[in-house]
Amino acid sequence: MPSAETRRLSDLLEIARVLASTLNLRAALTRSLEVLEERHGAVLGSVTLIDRLTDELCVEAVSGVPFAAARRARYKIGEGITGRVVQSGRPVIVPQVSREPLFLNRMGGFRKAKGELTFIAVPIVLDSQPVGALGVAYRYEKERHYEQEAKLLELMASLVGQAVRVHSLVEKERQRLVEENASLREELRQRHDISNIIGSSRPMQDVYAQIRQVAPSFTTVLIRGESGTGKEMVAHAIHYGSPRAQKAFVKVACAALPESLVESELFGYEKGAFTDARQQKKGRFERAHGGTLFLDEVGELPPSTQIKLLRVLQEREFERLGGTHPVKVDVRLIAATNKDLELAVQAGTFREDLYYRFNVFSVFLPPLRERRADILLLADHFVEKYGLAHGKDVRRIATTAIDMLTAYHWPGNVRELENCIERAVLLCDGGVIHAHHLPPTLQTAEVSGTLPRHSLVKAVESLERDLIQDALKSARGNKAQAARLLDTSERILSYKARKYSIDGARFRTRR
Repeated sequence: MPSAETRRLSDLLEIARVLASTLNLRAALTRSLEVLEERHGAVLGSVTLIDRLTDELCVEAVSGVPFAAARRARYKIGEGITGRVVQSGRPVIVPQVSREPLFLNRMGGFRKAKGELTFIAVPIVLDSQPVGALGVAYRYEKERHYEQEAKLLELMASLVGQAVRVHSLVEKERQRLVEENASLREELRQRHDISNIIGSSRPMQDVYAQIRQVAPSFTTVLIRGESGTGKEMVAHAIHYGSPRAQKAFVKVACAALPESLVESELFGYEKGAFTDARQQKKGRFERAHGGTLFLDEVGELPPSTQIKLLRVLQEREFERLGGTHPVKVDVRLIAATNKDLELAVQAGTFREDLYYRFNVFSVFLPPLRERRADILLLADHFVEKYGLAHGKDVRRIATTAIDMLTAYHWPGNVRELENCIERAVLLCDGGVIHAHHLPPTLQTAEVSGTLPRHSLVKAVESLERDLIQDALKSARGNKAQAARLLDTSERILSYKARKYSIDGARFRTRR
């Protein structure tokens, strides 16, 4: 038969296992107190910890009395037996509770217990400072000595202290993650706010008005426009301007998914649905529950997926691949396409009923060539963006480069413009982007159809004219200062200005 010491070690091992088995501190402490009831004849037990907001002792876990009643008990440090144990950091043994005036019995359990009780309280210490107390009551036995139980409780209190430490660290990390998550969500909201979409032209003003109209609703939106016009930015602006802004925004690039994977990515699958399905997987619809699902290039969806997608839009439910039970979802759908869906319907590659489900509220993004007033705004924005990203001090774009940008027909729209400016920033070796920093597609007449062919002499003259104009702009028409900027004499600069019919006076009022 095992000795008393062996049983105590076994009990401590069990308590340590319980405290390490869960991050739910209250559940672990309650179960540990129950171990004392089952194996050591404890009648009542409690763990009280200091509330850092009020500096009072609050009940964290109990056994033998309902927690709802015990949680109302509060002790000031130094008040009653429990408060004195925390204040002194020393254990206290009360042989007979009924004869101890300092025993306050605020949890009420001692009144219900029949007969006399003995109470032992030991401090819970963390980093050499008491943070609470472990209190346990036993049936009073006249000849019984409780020193061994007190030592057991001190060892248990040490384990509880470590559990409190772990819980505190986990709680701090959880709070940090919550705050970080909230901060990132706010950053996303600000980044994708409608005010961050660049453009002041009339076509873009119409787009902004449509976004403001549809964002607060739950309506399905179809964003149409050529590739590179910024359809995803508009989808983000609609989501972050809606009541669902705090929920998930999930994107699906339909054109990038193989046909065999589209259905499982959208709707998920059950364990065993196919050879490699070793566990259940949630699809994009479930991940977007309560938020927004953005289907980019929806015109590329295969016909088999279109049928299932139609059911989701109609019934707000679907079945996972290999599943038999419907899964209900609350998802707002935003779709985007650069295809002519009307032609796709006529050709039979896109379902007509699905087209009407998507085409509830359409937002059309104009191509860049139809909003030329925005080209310079966008170019300046990208110069600032990539100047910071690449550590280049690029301050502006030269006049000739601006002329090239506005004359080009931009088949790749805003995305092509962004790529051109990034390249120009990388090539720029001064504070100004010149025409020769732009890609050959903008400088070559055969490709762009916008620039005339120049001889070497004409090309040099064009660059010279560009540099003189830039210098006069910077000097606000002061030829002497402009000459110093170009490291030449005022006489030569004046001669060149007359040669190229550059009137320095027109720069004097520029800011």
